[in-house]
Amino acid sequence: RAALDRATVLLSVTKGGKRIDNVWGSGGGQQSVKHLVKEIDMLLKEYLLSGDVLEAERCLQELEVPHFHHELVYEAIVMVLESTGEKTFKMILDLLKSLWRSSVITMDQMKRGCERVYREIPDINLDVPHSYSVLERFVEECFQAGILSKPLRDLCPSR
Repeated sequence: RAALDRATVLLSVTKGGKRIDNVWGSGGGQQSVKHLVKEIDMLLKEYLLSGDVLEAERCLQELEVPHFHHELVYEAIVMVLESTGEKTFKMILDLLKSLWRSSVITMDQMKRGCERVYREIPDINLDVPHSYSVLERFVEECFQAGILSKPLRDLCPSR
């Protein structure tokens, strides 16, 4: 009974309830990984065109797959690495900051997305020659913004 009472309190608190809902999710896990990757890619491309952070957040939450938010982190960072201008860099940084502040993306999901990029950067660098320096700069900006921990920043590979 005590556990149920505590859960009721936690769920009634706006921020806490939101975090709990995002940690456990509710029903999007029935979708295929391929479909989810496509949706996340489309969400990011639409965000880069519109600049609407709230719409991107809403679309991500509608997917109902908080355990898969690392894919958004991964795809977003890869988009930064593949872009040629500052606009994508700044917009993706703003999106990740917003998703972090609103508790949509958790520390674990941020870590998993970054670690995937770190593992794949040698292959990415074959197609995008300056990707190491862009990654280092982006990771440092994320750290300065408070969305990456120092240990995760320090894991960032460099040339």
